[in-house]
Amino acid sequence: MRIEYFQRAPFVLLLALCCTSCIAQEPYVRLKGERFTVEIADSSEKQQLGLMFRDNMPRDHGMLFIFPNEAMRSFWMKNTRIPLDIIYFDQELRLVSVAKDARPCRTQQCPRYRSAGPAKFVLELNAGLADELGLDAGDTLEIKP
Repeated sequence: MRIEYFQRAPFVLLLALCCTSCIAQEPYVRLKGERFTVEIADSSEKQQLGLMFRDNMPRDHGMLFIFPNEAMRSFWMKNTRIPLDIIYFDQELRLVSVAKDARPCRTQQCPRYRSAGPAKFVLELNAGLADELGLDAGDTLEIKP
């Protein structure tokens, strides 16, 4: 018995969509049980640009900075248009510190937001989410590339 093309087409289309969604899944992190789709900043060029020149970011999105080693970190908000929570994690993905509600800066001398200890990973989320999630030192970050 021959299966006609029109009978197979929906099945093939469904299979293709399923496979595409598996391949195209964006990286994400989980923090305090909540999932955030992230852009990965793992090169110096991406890290220097960060979230500059963006007018908004969905609530469930962020940017994850991945550094080659654990060290004291310092961020600033030059040319960043949206307030952010800057969350620092050590090499074991444990929360080191949070710079809450880092404000946009349009001047030449912008304040620096420093980690309280050595960090290898930095997560930027919309301002207010650190309080909303109830973040505490030692909370762990889960990364799904």
